Amino acid sequence: MLLGSAAAFAQQSSSLREKTSFQISAPWKAEYDVRSDIAMVYGVSNDFEERVKAYRDNGYNVQFMTGIAWGDYQDYFLGRYDGKMHLDEGQKQRNGDTIWHGHWVPYIVPTASYLGYMKSIIKRVIDAGITTIYLEEPEFWARAGYSEAFKSEWQKYYGSPWVAQHESPEATYLSSKLKYHLYYNALNEVFTYAKQYGKEKGLSVRCFVPTHSLINYSSWQIVSPEASLASLPVVDGYIAQVWTGTSREPVFFDGKEKERVFENAYLEYGCMKSMTEPTHRKMYFLTDPIEDARRSWDDYKRNYQATFTAELMYPSVDNFEVMPWPNRIYLGKFKVEGFDKPQPIAPEYATQMQVMVNSLNDLPSSTNAVRGSKGVGVLLSNSMMFQRFPTHKDYSDPQLSNFYGMALPLLKRGVPVEMVHMENLSFPETLKDIKVLVMSYANMKPPTADVHRWLNEWVRKGGILLYYGRDNDPLQQVKEWWNSGGNSFTAPSEHLFGLLGVRPDERTGPYTLGKGKIYIVRQDPKEIVMTQGQDSGFVRLVREAYATATHAPLRLKNYLYLERGPYTIAAVMDESVSDAPLTIKGPVIDLFDPNLPVLSEKIVHPGEQTYLYALERVNDKRQARVLCAASRTYDEKRSTGSYSFVSRSPLGTRNVMRILLPSRPMAIEVGGVKLDMADRTTHEWDVVSHTCLLRFVNDNKGVSVKITY
Repeated sequence: MLLGSAAAFAQQSSSLREKTSFQISAPWKAEYDVRSDIAMVYGVSNDFEERVKAYRDNGYNVQFMTGIAWGDYQDYFLGRYDGKMHLDEGQKQRNGDTIWHGHWVPYIVPTASYLGYMKSIIKRVIDAGITTIYLEEPEFWARAGYSEAFKSEWQKYYGSPWVAQHESPEATYLSSKLKYHLYYNALNEVFTYAKQYGKEKGLSVRCFVPTHSLINYSSWQIVSPEASLASLPVVDGYIAQVWTGTSREPVFFDGKEKERVFENAYLEYGCMKSMTEPTHRKMYFLTDPIEDARRSWDDYKRNYQATFTAELMYPSVDNFEVMPWPNRIYLGKFKVEGFDKPQPIAPEYATQMQVMVNSLNDLPSSTNAVRGSKGVGVLLSNSMMFQRFPTHKDYSDPQLSNFYGMALPLLKRGVPVEMVHMENLSFPETLKDIKVLVMSYANMKPPTADVHRWLNEWVRKGGILLYYGRDNDPLQQVKEWWNSGGNSFTAPSEHLFGLLGVRPDERTGPYTLGKGKIYIVRQDPKEIVMTQGQDSGFVRLVREAYATATHAPLRLKNYLYLERGPYTIAAVMDESVSDAPLTIKGPVIDLFDPNLPVLSEKIVHPGEQTYLYALERVNDKRQARVLCAASRTYDEKRSTGSYSFVSRSPLGTRNVMRILLPSRPMAIEVGGVKLDMADRTTHEWDVVSHTCLLRFVNDNKGVSVKITY
């Protein structure tokens, strides 16, 4: 239906903004007309072209998203695509059960025929004039690997008969490596086709991968290509899929296993940023005002604030997916304390959410950094996903504690710890600003010997390496490069220590190597967090190393704080070095409060986060402007003594906005109707901040506002 207009639509989309986005499978409706830049239309059901047209007609830059490992693909599974049933290609567990994503939606083994089907979807999408494609969540469950389809792929990849992954550590490792390869190949093949087909039609096609973080996939026991995709020429960027559902996974700290949502989200976003930063691929950060699990609105709101604060702590990232599934948020019903029946979203929460979401349209990138001691990193590798399931010889890593043991003791003490991807060590900028690097092979293994060569160079130039691990987990002995092809090391760390010229003895260290040093601690990192009070020695060692590397003390505190343009973002952590609150001087507008109050100071207590608009950092206070609003502002016009604009947001929601004016308003018109200037329910003037608080009901088609002052 749209084939003849493909080039015109593609040209139109290329001129539109791309700062904010949302994904949506439902048809357009005024009740969830979010007004972000991009509508990522999801899936290719029968009404696909109609959905695309509706979002285009309403001014959106329309792009496309679907799953690569699962999706609404009944045509393929039930034989309507090529006359063959393909349900046997689902990912299967040891007991023979298929792993399902939903009703009639199995997780798939990406066979050649399945990739052919995916290419047919991509063709339809490009023919509709869409030139930006997102294939999300390339996921292979660690507990899968028992289907006939997977056994066939094993034979083709390894040239030998399949071995069940539960039979040995080596079989586990080989199974995970194959799962990793299958989705690396799948994305490479489908994206290559997309770019080639687009080129044939005179179109430039971009391809993105929305994916959970390496931390989450390792925690949830899922294998995915992750960092390796950044080296594929056909991958243009990512969406970091981090939200309450991933970040609320319980973790150990100080001997207690519980949810630590802000801290987990901070590490997840940092992991995604680290994965792509050296390759300069575009990154969108996602968060969700609710989550997939059915919980209460109060729970959603509390954790949305935590994950939202965490995503803003990375000031170089200024592209955001503001929410998935707006229809679920605006039209869904969930629990509220004191009510027997599920309730729709509270008007106050909808207003707060819209203030937060619309602020992202203007939130600038910044060269500022989170306040604290810079340059402490934790080394990660994709192989973290390879040894999570099944376990062997009673060696376990509860709740990914071998990772969290190196990260949480620092983050909880206010150190903005950085994630460093082993796969990116070949890029000089990866370790450029890292002074102290903590690593372990208890939870991952190096993919190549080059990893150690790069670490050796970094240490000898002045870096300080802290190696933690007993090196006695069963996967130390899998047949890999460190014990084959002329190498006979019993553990990969032996190869690293040999390059560094170190023969570990009973001492922790430090061992001096060129301008740098290495400490070797024969303790698995999980022991640091799984037992109460066991992290003090770790922190003491990091402090010693940091002081040596920087000639400055490691600053310990209970908060993280960042300024981005006029926005202030802060989080105060519990279980930290202090129970003291953080006081932020005003005047500031509280963006987590749906009434947008102007505060002389904001006090943030342990376990809380805040998002503020700092009025003292507003440029040109004489110019009238909307500072913050539960809507998006269009068509601004200014003249002497007058300011007008159009406000758009989902139909029927409550708008609140704070408007900076040179002087007190004399008259206000909303939707062509003059307000009673004595009615404080519709507007208020704050003489200290020179701002007018304005309230009215939103309309997605637009509400005109004219202020005379």
